[in-house]
Amino acid sequence: MLTGERVRLRALEPADSEAMWRWYHDPEVGRWMGGDPPISLAQNIEKGQNRPRNTFEQMLLGIETLDSRKLIGYVALGDTDFVHGEATLQSVAIGERDHWNGGHGSDAVRVICRYAFEEMGLHRVMLWVVAENTGAVQAYKKVGFVEEGRRREAFRTAGKRYDYLMMGLLDTELR
Repeated sequence: MLTGERVRLRALEPADSEAMWRWYHDPEVGRWMGGDPPISLAQNIEKGQNRPRNTFEQMLLGIETLDSRKLIGYVALGDTDFVHGEATLQSVAIGERDHWNGGHGSDAVRVICRYAFEEMGLHRVMLWVVAENTGAVQAYKKVGFVEEGRRREAFRTAGKRYDYLMMGLLDTELR
């Protein structure tokens, strides 16, 4: 397990599928996610039972609080390129609303980036985030990410288009 100041990152268990299904179906949690078509709880449980093993190239980890060990979200790191020393932070979500704005997301990002730099030997982590998702943008900046580019009107939700920001973090910039 990977531990920060507020959270611990751990491999997801099949038993986590119900909480994740609930988060996927919460419109506020999923507002800035790409959004797959809805699936049933039974389908999500089956998906959780057949989840691929985490590798350095692709990992999905649960975020749990240090104090209660309650699963509150997840983080995904993938598309790892060891030749160039880079990976993509593909997803970060705090699904439990009572843990929003408490620093859990930025702590989880810090922990996974520290792991990428110190344990995996990477030099850079990048990500794409919807520009209007100000909470996420601030959390990434708090960890040290900087804006490196923009894809105009590349994300669509609820009939509206939004810009994506590309952000990057070098191993020397982690806060």
